[in-house]
Parts: sequence; structure tokens; C-alpha cells
Amino acid sequence: MSRVLIAGESWITQSTHIKGVDSFTTSSYVVGVEPLRRALESRGHEVVHLPAHLVPARFPGDGAALAEYDVVVLSDIGANSLQLAPEVFERARPGADRIDALRGWVGDGGGLLMVGGYLSFTGFEAKAAYRNTVLHEVLPVELLPEDDRVELPAGAKPEVTGPGHPALGGVEGDWPLLLGYNRVRPRPGADVLATLGADPLIAVGGYGSGRSAVFTSDCSPHWAPTPFCEEWDGYAMVFGGLVEWLAG
Repeated sequence: MSRVLIAGESWITQSTHIKGVDSFTTSSYVVGVEPLRRALESRGHEVVHLPAHLVPARFPGDGAALAEYDVVVLSDIGANSLQLAPEVFERARPGADRIDALRGWVGDGGGLLMVGGYLSFTGFEAKAAYRNTVLHEVLPVELLPEDDRVELPAGAKPEVTGPGHPALGGVEGDWPLLLGYNRVRPRPGADVLATLGADPLIAVGGYGSGRSAVFTSDCSPHWAPTPFCEEWDGYAMVFGGLVEWLAG
């Protein structure tokens, strides 16, 4: 059993309702982590979820704090949220370089998984911005300098290119459709285990004494529709396999 920290996969939505000359705003809080949490827990892993709005204040700040976990998953949470703790952004005081700490933790033997989304990799309007951080060198892929989203409204089926690799968890057969992903380029020496079109969907590699992996589509809607993340038995196999491979 591994202890897994998932950072991100939640958001707050505000809607403005206009009715004639009057308007009002409503807000809702949405959590997208549940398919991934259930999949990992079904394989015996302990999952700790750090919602996106708590990441700036509570993401582990050094190797000792990260050492509580075997695998860290970053999912739809941009680099700013890790870098700009309240004391830094709001009070202009030096603080922990948490992305550098994460890099060091992986180099010392930790496992890192980045899952795709509008605020993963380079992201929507390049706002995820991991290409500009030292975490870029940890990933088994190279990130684009511009908005890297590829929308697939008609859907596309992944193709397995590394059958038998343990990080795929033994999954077999056809995969359900996915509706989009972040475009990345594989690094020399990385293993690309699945693709969407000509681009990596799953890639894995080593970094120092640790391991890193990417799943460039989402783990929940909209890019991962219900047949993929709720109805397909392979979902738990793939994400479980990734976590188990990363944990060594």
C-alpha cells in the first residue's frame, strides 16, 4: 500500500444570473477527484486530497513534509498555486520554494504523477506555467511554450504503445474515448506507453533516484467522460499501475 497525495482537482464556479434589470451571483464548489480517489483506494492505497484552494497555504514545503507520501499527484493545479504561498504573495516575505523541494524529493526517490487539465503542464493560455519552473526537468516530457490544449470534441481512442509495462497495470483491450489532452513532447530516454494521435498520453521516466510519469488527459470530466472514468474497469488498473510503478 502507498500513501498518495493528490493536489488539485477541485474548483469554485461563479455564475451571474441576469433577469431584466436585476442580477445576482451564485457560487458552487466542485470536487473532481472522486473517480481517481475511488480507483486508488480500490487497490489498497491511502489517498490524501489537498483541494486546489488549500494548495497555496498547505502544500508540503520541504522534503521532510513530502516524505510522508510515496507518490504526489498534481492534477489541474498550476505552478503559481505551489509557488505563491500567502506569506510570499500577500505579505512579500521569503518562503519555501516548494517546487524546488518537490524536485529534490523526486530526485531522492519520490514518485511524481502529473495529470492533464486546463491548469496542468503549460495549460490554458499558458497559465499552468510548469515549463518556467525547475519541475519541468523532472517530467519525462518536454512542455510547449504556448497553450498546449488539444480539444477532441468527437473523441479519440488511446493507443497502447508499451504493452506489458507495469505502469499500465495489466490493462488490455480497447480504451474508451477521451475528449482532449495537453500536448507534450517525449524526452529522450522516456518510455511512451500510450498515445492520443501522435502525442504522448502516458509517459514514464526516471529522475535521480526517483520516478515521474504523466497522464496528459484528465482523470475526470470533461476530457475524461463517464464511460472512461466511471464505467471502464481499466481506469483503476491504469492509475493504480502508475501509482504502484512510481512508488517503486
